[in-house]
Amino acid sequence: MANGCPIAAKRLLGNHFSFPLDCGAIFLDGQPVFGASKTIRGIVVALLVTAFGGFLLTESWALGLVVGSASMVGDLLSSFVKRRLGFPPSAQATGLDQIFEVVLPALAVMPLLSLTWIDVLAIIVLFFVGEIVLSKWLLRLGFRDHPY
Repeated sequence: MANGCPIAAKRLLGNHFSFPLDCGAIFLDGQPVFGASKTIRGIVVALLVTAFGGFLLTESWALGLVVGSASMVGDLLSSFVKRRLGFPPSAQATGLDQIFEVVLPALAVMPLLSLTWIDVLAIIVLFFVGEIVLSKWLLRLGFRDHPY
């Protein structure tokens, strides 16, 4: 849910409120910290929607906020690593694009939901499979510019 919200917000709002999270800052390697595709709008929308989703699913907006926050930190970490590796903003890096976005939230909620390591592994596998299937579907509907 969290990683799809910024895409939906961009589709609905266009360039409105799309201020880059890194404010255009350049890192020591001469590349943007995150890149222009990581916006304040995307982070805010993701956090609001996941908090609401957490409330609907578990009556805990805080749990949704934990999941959304960890997912967005994971997404930013992926972007940071991709910039260091020379990938342009929004470039595909299958595996790197997904791993932090699923592992960080799963680990963050592990103690809150009394999850086992098997549960966390199942979440990671289901996320990767779901990401592949859902991304292709979103590409066909025009919500994504590339499949992953």
